[in-house]
Amino acid sequence: MKTKGGIRIAVVGVGNCASALIQGIHYYGPNRHNEEVIGLMHESLGGYRPSDIEVVAAFDIDARKVGTDVSRAIFAAPNCVVKFEPGIPDSGVTVRMGAVLDGFSEHMAHQDEKRTFVKAEAAEPSREDVVAELRRSGAEILVNYLPVGSEKATRFYAECALEAGVGFINNIPVFIASDPEYAARFAERNVPIIGDDIKSQLGATIVHRVLTDLFAKRGVKMLHTYQLNTGGNTDFLNMKNQERLASKKTSKTEAVQAVAKTRMENEDIHVGPSDYVPWQNDNKVCFIRMEGHAFGNVPLELELRLSVQDSPNSAGVAIDMIRCCKLALDSGVGGVLAAPSAYFCKHPLVQYTDDEAYKLVEDFITTHSTEVVPA
Repeated sequence: MKTKGGIRIAVVGVGNCASALIQGIHYYGPNRHNEEVIGLMHESLGGYRPSDIEVVAAFDIDARKVGTDVSRAIFAAPNCVVKFEPGIPDSGVTVRMGAVLDGFSEHMAHQDEKRTFVKAEAAEPSREDVVAELRRSGAEILVNYLPVGSEKATRFYAECALEAGVGFINNIPVFIASDPEYAARFAERNVPIIGDDIKSQLGATIVHRVLTDLFAKRGVKMLHTYQLNTGGNTDFLNMKNQERLASKKTSKTEAVQAVAKTRMENEDIHVGPSDYVPWQNDNKVCFIRMEGHAFGNVPLELELRLSVQDSPNSAGVAIDMIRCCKLALDSGVGGVLAAPSAYFCKHPLVQYTDDEAYKLVEDFITTHSTEVVPA
């Protein structure tokens, strides 16, 4: 199979998730093309491999990352992601100071420096500065990895993407792709967008959704359910500020409600981050409980514990989101990419069951692929 050229991306937020993504770009390099590939949903997606992705610009606000080569910044504190591809050469791309806005919660300032963000003293960029950097670098896609609750900052970068004409991937629960007004603006500018709020490859939300769908399809009435999550990375520390959690809880809860046979009362469903446990680092532990009635109105209970490395679990999906966005750019398709958003995100503009979304995204890949396969 012949592969195409590269995919040039810019990253906002050089944290654990960006680190896992960039490590993965190198881990799934040409030396593994002829091996059994473990951990990818698609080794080649429309002719693009993970190693075709190149980071050409990066923005962050942490003093230990700003001014540093992105290949070293991904391992700087407070990042605590597992190092599964440590030998990454310098990229020649320097992390630039980003716009702070509401991207930094004040409670983070009172934590141990090895666990929290340390704001750089550099001048913050204007929207014109960010747009100029996107254009100078030749970025085709802007990937948003800002902290949960960064409503103003996410909208700032979404506006930058629109003005620069680059695709936008919104990995966090700020509603951009699922906002009809923003959706219309991206469609009007013919700029592709995927969002909102990335699902992990095999994480709490996708497991909870599949089990909820299973209850519905097997005729079990779900009465009560919860999903409790603990972790020790900066994401969980940031979310100790309850004021930043409104959109996160909405996104995770609606992802489960969307596949329930009958919408549950608010008091019967609890889905969301639960606590910060520093020693867990990037290990996320999820507890799911589901109570229902089955045949003969007889009670049924299910309990599950899931333990994952949070950021690589996210990167396994991000790597496909990027390639789907590139296929749209190649095909001249703009606006919300409904199928990839539904399959890869918790809060898309239109919700489908995961089986339906899987079929839709495979059709999207087939439709927009120009992959060259030898006879």
